[in-house]
Amino acid sequence: MTPMIDMVFQLIIFFMLLINFEEGEQNEEIQLPGSTLARPPEAPPDFPIVLHVTKEGKVLYSGRPGQPVEIDAMGLFMRMEREQSRSQGGDDALVIIRADAVALAGKVQELIKVCQDPKNGGFEQFVLRVKEEVVE
Repeated sequence: MTPMIDMVFQLIIFFMLLINFEEGEQNEEIQLPGSTLARPPEAPPDFPIVLHVTKEGKVLYSGRPGQPVEIDAMGLFMRMEREQSRSQGGDDALVIIRADAVALAGKVQELIKVCQDPKNGGFEQFVLRVKEEVVE
């Protein structure tokens, strides 16, 4: 019985180490565009803010789960995110934008402008997520 328990414990540890912790920032409604230039981040950001841009040009935001938000209304949420990042002792929040493959690029630019606006927190660091395509 002891070897079996030992083996089960080792399997549990093995699968825990293989878990991809980046799954938390994904949304099944968003189909990312592909890119051969994409590469995974070197280290996880200290204070990530993940924004999902839908096909319709609305934003899915973790502060309002399941409720799409208009881009114009994101200023209030970004101000709250800036206050939260400062209260946690950091000013280097990273805005991660996951836009659907068919979302208009103008909507993504509009969202970035809202985030960069000084009265909305003045965010400076942005990352656009894409699906990595491996070239063989």
